[in-house]
Amino acid sequence: MGHDHDHAPPRAADHRGRMAIAFAITTTILIAQAVGALLTGSLALLVDTAHMLTDAGGLLLALFAASLSMRPPSERRTWGYRRGEVLAALAQAAVLLAVGGYVLIEGVQRLFDPPEIASNQLIIFGIIGLVGNIASMLVLASGRTANFNMRAAFLEVVNDALGSVAVIVAAIVIATTGWEQADAVAGLLIGALILPRAFKLMLETSAVLLESTPPGLDLAAVREHLLRLEHVREVHDMHASLIATGLPVLSAHVVVDEGCFNDGHAGRILDQLQECVATHFDVAVEHSTFQVEPVAHRNHEHPSHA
Repeated sequence: MGHDHDHAPPRAADHRGRMAIAFAITTTILIAQAVGALLTGSLALLVDTAHMLTDAGGLLLALFAASLSMRPPSERRTWGYRRGEVLAALAQAAVLLAVGGYVLIEGVQRLFDPPEIASNQLIIFGIIGLVGNIASMLVLASGRTANFNMRAAFLEVVNDALGSVAVIVAAIVIATTGWEQADAVAGLLIGALILPRAFKLMLETSAVLLESTPPGLDLAAVREHLLRLEHVREVHDMHASLIATGLPVLSAHVVVDEGCFNDGHAGRILDQLQECVATHFDVAVEHSTFQVEPVAHRNHEHPSHA
């Protein structure tokens, strides 16, 4: 039942250069905003700085994960380190959730007891942050859909840019109206921008680690399509998961007519099964494993193979 399908896992695309540039820009902005937060006493700028700190750490983590994902598979790690991107994205999402929670608590407190803010300096540091974030967005934009890792990195930079806009708007409001609570409102806005996106990313990466069925792949439709193949009598014990971005896998037990093992047709059925899952669905599963078995084999299988 030999076949010519290449089951070697595809190499991850190399986005380390973009990440390194974005990390350098983010670190520079981080230092500038940390100084600005001390000089102005702004919660919005302080929160944006804390967010920037997590982003710098997240980008460094993403860069490390990208380097790991380029390592080839081994006997010990048969998928290499492709899951590194998922772990890095999950860690970034967790940190962003923590930062967002802190922002909401501190922001509400400052609404009732706002400190004095140096609005003129706040505008300057807000503009510095916005310019730097836009530069990072341009660097990461072309690769933002490549994998979870790049998506998380781009998401953090976008949130930072929105945070910088909020800082600038707050500074203008304080300078023109004297309403000091504008700083707290801007901080709360930044928190509101962080939390939903971070929560969504955490759910998606957690689904990968829990080996949930890849989004867009309907196993019922896959089973129905496989059963249409000639000589296929039953499909059971089907599993599908996502190792990393762009690397879905699927396995199943397929019961075929007894005669297929006598006339050599079982090998052709295996080719048809793999071609089916690789070409007939929106999610192309190029790495599939099928156990082709006769009807009588079902009586010898473990009860868990349902």
